[in-house]
Amino acid sequence: MKITVVIPTYNPNPKFFERTVQGLEKQTLDQKDWQLLIIDNASTRPPDQKCLTYLENARVVRETNLGLTHARLRAIKEVDTEFILWVDDDNILEPNYLADALEIFKTHPQLGSIGGPAIPEYQEDPPEWFEPGLAPIGCRDLGKSMIMTGWDNENPTYPDCAPIGAGMVTRTEAIKEWAKAVTGDQTRLALGRTGDALTSGEDNDINLVILRNGWNVGYFQKLKLTHLIPPGRLTLKYQQNIKRVSFRDYIRVLDIHGIRPWPAIPAWTIKLRKLKAYFKLKPGSSPGASIRWHGTCGQFEGQASLSKK
Repeated sequence: MKITVVIPTYNPNPKFFERTVQGLEKQTLDQKDWQLLIIDNASTRPPDQKCLTYLENARVVRETNLGLTHARLRAIKEVDTEFILWVDDDNILEPNYLADALEIFKTHPQLGSIGGPAIPEYQEDPPEWFEPGLAPIGCRDLGKSMIMTGWDNENPTYPDCAPIGAGMVTRTEAIKEWAKAVTGDQTRLALGRTGDALTSGEDNDINLVILRNGWNVGYFQKLKLTHLIPPGRLTLKYQQNIKRVSFRDYIRVLDIHGIRPWPAIPAWTIKLRKLKAYFKLKPGSSPGASIRWHGTCGQFEGQASLSKK
């Protein structure tokens, strides 16, 4: 057994979950070389196991501590393979995904985590005002180039080519260092999505730990997946909230690793800064302007959290 596919899930959409499993059934890698581990993260509606019938080496483990980070930590304890592929319960992998991932690691042994394009499949047509990429919804496409990078002690930054959580493949040896770092750290344990809350940043934390321990991260066009996007993620309210929270948490994660592109600000200045940004960005003029203003508000909240240290 070479690689474990891990699906952390909380109250999954049954149709999406079934399509995710169907994507795994079509993998070209021989099933003797991989296994499936589903982490049921305290679901009140557990995943339907009937769709696992045609998969060998599939099992479900329940993790009662709610939160994506807790689900990942549980999976790492359960895994005994050299590599882990992290798949969301609304991702559909291309048939060669597993085989290509193993080949990439074989060819580039310095890599600790890799990913590729995550292409949206909208379940309803997006509203006319929707701007792809304006707010993060777990999709991206960096083109056909292969991109790899390592940690730069002189100018530490978060690389654009670092994999997003959806479809991220990690070397187990490398991600175990992240597990050690976050265990017992309440701030970092709270970074991953928890239930319906939109907290974020654990995938950034994972990549930064991997980079700082001497591994490279990379983007490979052949590691392609489809991300099923429900209508709820295209509402103005969701786009506003995810833009604000993700920017806030991104600043916090970077600071854990000594990266401060934005300076700390006093918390008492937040309201004044938001008001100034309101008049500058005019969020009432369009949905896009409103989303941008919420992102700026998240930036101020993140910067204010730095001043508490």
